[in-house]
Amino acid sequence: MSDDRIAKLYPHVPDAQLPRSWSSKDRWQFIKLSRCNLRVHYNGQGKTHKDAASVRATHPVPAACGVYYFEVKIISKGRDGFMGIGLADKTVNMNRLPGWEKDSYGYHGDDGNSFSSSGNGKKYGPTFTTGDIIGCCVNMINKTVFYTKNGINLGVAFTDVPLGLYPTVGLQTPGEVADANFGDRPFVFDIEGYMVECRTKLRREIQSHRSPVPHGENNDLDTVLKKMVFGYMVHHGYCGAAENFAKATNLYFFEDIPSIQNRQKVQKLIMKGLIGDAITLVQELYPALLGNKPELLFKLQIRNFIEMINNLNSSEPQSHPYSIASLMNGSEDSDEKMEIDQKPEIPEGDRQPSRQALEQLLLFGRELAAQNTQDEDLKRQLQEAFSLLAYRDPKQSPIGYLLHANQREQLCADLNSAILESHGLPRQPPLEMAISQTKNTVGRMLEEGLGAAAYCGLDQFLNCSLKPQ
Repeated sequence: MSDDRIAKLYPHVPDAQLPRSWSSKDRWQFIKLSRCNLRVHYNGQGKTHKDAASVRATHPVPAACGVYYFEVKIISKGRDGFMGIGLADKTVNMNRLPGWEKDSYGYHGDDGNSFSSSGNGKKYGPTFTTGDIIGCCVNMINKTVFYTKNGINLGVAFTDVPLGLYPTVGLQTPGEVADANFGDRPFVFDIEGYMVECRTKLRREIQSHRSPVPHGENNDLDTVLKKMVFGYMVHHGYCGAAENFAKATNLYFFEDIPSIQNRQKVQKLIMKGLIGDAITLVQELYPALLGNKPELLFKLQIRNFIEMINNLNSSEPQSHPYSIASLMNGSEDSDEKMEIDQKPEIPEGDRQPSRQALEQLLLFGRELAAQNTQDEDLKRQLQEAFSLLAYRDPKQSPIGYLLHANQREQLCADLNSAILESHGLPRQPPLEMAISQTKNTVGRMLEEGLGAAAYCGLDQFLNCSLKPQ
């Protein structure tokens, strides 16, 4: 449950990159750790400030979190309660409380002051002692830090905080003990609610900006968006929906309706697993396509081989494994071609694995292997397909996912794009290109440490936009 909670808080950051405990190596000698390195004990003399000791977390706060939060419970304030909670750069001396040194920030319990790269504190919040829970929130969207006490937000403590800081806790007098919670347990403060506020604010800022559009006739934003939606429908063969949309928006088709319907027929065959029938139809409608794209043809044949394995114990009609050589030469026997809507009669005995079916499968596999492709990715795909034969029940094998119907989707998209390209039409609709570009841009922003990118993901934005206000 703790991993699920953390994944929801920081969906863009791998767990291995998050602070999850205190570092057993990155601590001063007077610090002792216990309870999976989450409990901190002071083990020094505590006579002067030179006896102060701190410990950093195992990892810095990733900017891709957008907002990061942790809490520290004071198990015992010890003799004097000289305890500090905050953040520090990797270079900061751990023989000091957080906030005293350059590039460190801390909130101290004995006087309630905040310290920022200086030994001179500023009045900030109340003191804290045994039993109190102090939270530290790093907002990488606006580069601020605020603290909480027992679930109450104390307000902004620091501004213009740099990225890459480590959660840090410091102790100074005997008997001081503190427990950290990096998200393994529910927080006292409602950090989820605060994150929702940040997302909402950022979404409103994005919506307040006017989107630039190309200059020229009929290029207002509304028209551009309508064309993108219409292009998506046409690309994927949603012919009926596209016709209705065109009538409602006064847009015109850039592809003949019969051509769209033909592509739709091919896609349906692929998604049903009738790969051989799809190949036959492509040969009829676009005779030169597969001959010009041998790699795509080989992918189709590999999928056909997988579907034959999938259907060995199935009552579903099997698609004929047409010869690769004959397809490349465009010389399929017309007597073997099947009508799209016609389902062949299957003898009752063929509904179970038979010697004839297995021999046909192996013969087809040998023909695939004989092609001796030089493409490494195709070699890998073929090897994975052949590996299915090693299992008594391929569907339950480690590579059983190859038999799932969703594995047909990418092949369907590749074939559809190839058909469009052969007609001089875009391989990818503008709407998908825009979405892909947006996701890549947000990903690059996360890589570059722009905290706001954590809350402006396209999926999050669309989900928020679609909810009733």
